[in-house]
Amino acid sequence: MLLKNYKTTFLQELSSLYEEQEIDSFFYIILEKLHGLKRIDLALNPQTVMDGAHLKQWKNIVSELKKQRPVQYILGETEFYGLRFLVNENTLIPRPETEELVELIIESTNYELRNTKLKVLDIGTGSGCIAISLAKHLATSEVFAIDVSEEALATAKKNAELNKVAIDFISTNILDVVNLSAVAGLDKQFDIIVSNPPYVRNLEKDQIKPNVLEYEPHLALFVDDIDPLLFYRKIAELAIKNLNPNGKLYFEINQYLGKETIKLLEDFGFRNVELKKDIYGNDRMISCEK
Repeated sequence: MLLKNYKTTFLQELSSLYEEQEIDSFFYIILEKLHGLKRIDLALNPQTVMDGAHLKQWKNIVSELKKQRPVQYILGETEFYGLRFLVNENTLIPRPETEELVELIIESTNYELRNTKLKVLDIGTGSGCIAISLAKHLATSEVFAIDVSEEALATAKKNAELNKVAIDFISTNILDVVNLSAVAGLDKQFDIIVSNPPYVRNLEKDQIKPNVLEYEPHLALFVDDIDPLLFYRKIAELAIKNLNPNGKLYFEINQYLGKETIKLLEDFGFRNVELKKDIYGNDRMISCEK
């Protein structure tokens, strides 16, 4: 069967569950994974034939997609900030909004500082996508990463090896930490602290798609409605102690709690608190200085 013809079948099989644009995206992600071909390759070689073994793989993937399992988990990997990352049900799937957070940190780091040994801490690292991307682009930095999940840390370590960067990974529950300098393996002070902590309230679950709600780790997604800024408060409390003078704190945030998060940080004494929108126009990132 010609690959270009199978695309029509692929679209028809999934059209009742997904938007056409999303199915199109799935098709080309899978095309590159199974065949090593990009969109342009298929356009230039429309007579490319799919053999029986590949057809079976495609059918198995379609079967999983019909269960609304994320394509990234089906393939076991994804791309983030131009890098390849292994992902599984123990890690959140990295998202474009988080790429914007990484971009903000890199762009906000003065060119002169990029060549110094900055101390960077990523809290709640998950797949390691933030820490590893920063280690790649702030190459002289020393990067530390914390997570409460041993399974997530195991994946993050593999991703650090895959992308050839050195990260100090540490297992701890940040909510139990009184001072970062007391955590074994961590440095005492940092120039940059970043976190994309759990921030989706339970009351927002009805806005979450089934492929996220049923497969991605709730530990990394959800926070109690009563105290939705729990992690932000704790991390701000630690950052005000453990950031160097003029050190920066960065967060990915709940789009509905921008004003509340700004007030929290200002109450802790942070200055130059800035709220930024993501590509979809939602309040998503906050930066501030000690």
